[in-house]
Amino acid sequence: MKKVNARELEAISWNSPKGTFGGYGFQISEALGRQPQSTDLLLRHPFDVEILHVPAGKIAYPFHSHGLQWEFYYVLSGSGEVRDDDGTTPVARGDAFLFKPGEAHQIANRTDDELVIVVVADNPLNESTHYPDSDKWIVRSPERRVVRASDDDYFAGEE
Repeated sequence: MKKVNARELEAISWNSPKGTFGGYGFQISEALGRQPQSTDLLLRHPFDVEILHVPAGKIAYPFHSHGLQWEFYYVLSGSGEVRDDDGTTPVARGDAFLFKPGEAHQIANRTDDELVIVVVADNPLNESTHYPDSDKWIVRSPERRVVRASDDDYFAGEE
């Protein structure tokens, strides 16, 4: 058995140029040996686990949908709102929610406290992501890490 403690992992953080989007996360699955670019499912793992932190006043990432990937979320602490195609829904500690492929989503923290969420995704090969607000898309594959529909920056048209 391989064991890690999230408190001992280094966080991966991000911020958009204008500061609208931001957060940080602890990549639990990768610390346990997941190799995201591998096509060997024993090395890739059947799911990915992240502890996502959304600071006060931030949106975690642009509104997007996945072509193949399922994502499960469980709110550990704080509160925020989740945007989907039908509008926004408040979420708080203890709430769980799921997005299947094709369902656009976004997490925002409009409070003064940090929002912390466990995210579990199923890691499909050759995943694509669509960003409805800017009409961009990304295709990820093991052979070519990221292929973009345009040369635009990831946050272009989002802020």
